[in-house]
Amino acid sequence: MSDWKVRGIGSVNLLVSLGVEHGVSASDCLRGSSISVKSLEDPFCEVEASQELTVARNLQKQLSHLPDIGLQAGQRYRLTDYGILGYALLSSRSLRSAIEFGIRNLDLTFAFNSYRTENVAEGLRVVLDDSRVPEDYRQMLVERDAAATVALSRQMLLKPLPLRRASFRFERPSYATRFEEFFLGPVSFGAPVHEIVISNEWADQLLPQADERTARMCEEQCGQLLDRRRVRTRMSERVRQYLLRPGATVRMRGLAAELGMAPRTLHRHLAAEGVSFRQLLDEVRQTLAEEMLAHGMTVDEIAERLGYSEASSFTHAFKRWKGISPRTYRCKTTNADLRAISAWPGP
Repeated sequence: MSDWKVRGIGSVNLLVSLGVEHGVSASDCLRGSSISVKSLEDPFCEVEASQELTVARNLQKQLSHLPDIGLQAGQRYRLTDYGILGYALLSSRSLRSAIEFGIRNLDLTFAFNSYRTENVAEGLRVVLDDSRVPEDYRQMLVERDAAATVALSRQMLLKPLPLRRASFRFERPSYATRFEEFFLGPVSFGAPVHEIVISNEWADQLLPQADERTARMCEEQCGQLLDRRRVRTRMSERVRQYLLRPGATVRMRGLAAELGMAPRTLHRHLAAEGVSFRQLLDEVRQTLAEEMLAHGMTVDEIAERLGYSEASSFTHAFKRWKGISPRTYRCKTTNADLRAISAWPGP
């Protein structure tokens, strides 16, 4: 995840709205992300990709009885969610040129997957690469990104877009008919790659709102925004990535040395971003602890993995985070999952 850049808060807002519609509170959607509910109201707020991933994880966990949540999310994305990039896409000459421009400026989107295009005999082939996405959330985020790509393409064309085909690497899910209803073309599963193929006829069709002057102006502004984001790698994100590594040091002095700076310099950088090393360490430890408990690890094992000298120290910290002990949290989470499974009516 280290090469994911900061992004606008629009996608987080969309995910939270989807969760709220399904009965999950905004605070539960944002739990562990360090994003406040109030910041959702700020259209200029920017977040790190890892923070949005935490929101997506929370959504998948809280709505485990809705296995198509990725598809649902992807269908909701609108060109207006992407700011100046959305206008650049809308004013592009053709769908092919818009998609290729979007991929060149992928850091201005909300995608977690990498993209590439190929010109094949059938038309324009768009391939999604999920190798950077954590395995437990790959399918959800592939579904979301693929559905968003098609939804945005339809908005550019101002009409439904039939596909030559859509293929996915994962096995056929219980809700496969929902793919066929949305992608408007042959859909297959268990394929070698995730891909969407658009016929040349549709890919090269002149977009209704194509405007060369507007496109050039928007593309120039996209370049300026991209440059600003690429040079501003937040120190707090770098620290999070170091702390997420297996066996990472949990001491500020050791981490500062790995980053090639003095502890005082690291402290100053973090303070400028409104966060402390202790806050980041607690945030990462809490997120990892919840995941490890969900995967059945013992308290002793988790304490050792997270760098605590004693299990009792980890238990004390967990009570401070969650208000209950790790064992109580595991029991409550397990019972909630069982209730969700028993309530799920099935495909």
